[in-house]
Amino acid sequence: MPYTPILGTLAYVTRGEDVLMVHRTFRDGDQHLGKYNGLGGKLEPGEDVVAGIVRELREEAGIEATDVRLRGTLSWPGFGTGGEDWFGFIFRVDAFGGEPPAANEEGTLHWVPRDRLLDLPLWEGDRQWLHLVFDDAIAQFHGVMPYLDGRPASWSVTIVER
Repeated sequence: MPYTPILGTLAYVTRGEDVLMVHRTFRDGDQHLGKYNGLGGKLEPGEDVVAGIVRELREEAGIEATDVRLRGTLSWPGFGTGGEDWFGFIFRVDAFGGEPPAANEEGTLHWVPRDRLLDLPLWEGDRQWLHLVFDDAIAQFHGVMPYLDGRPASWSVTIVER
């Protein structure tokens, strides 16, 4: 059976040692309800991944990304609420124009010290790879994290060295 995941983008916007996170609390039935996450979403038809994350950051945070770096990719087989597969392009954004609002339609936006990210209620699986987004000693990471019943079933990653 061919692998036909939903394609998405996810960005971690930095300002000094702080990272912009959304606390997903506004939409009932949101798969991410109660969790903190980076910003991003589904790619639109005809859109490349950089254009997609720039659009999502404009829509979700009112900012214009000017330093967008692909840090890696993640394959999440079975992640969706109906067991859909997802494939994400993970970015770090270290420069931008504009000022994020206090909230968007998904929840409140917070600048969180990078060393406190793992203290937040995150997806369980994020704890396996989130540090790689900020690890400048590696060029990129490419991981696979199958989900079963809403939880990671395993984790494997390839690190591309500098």
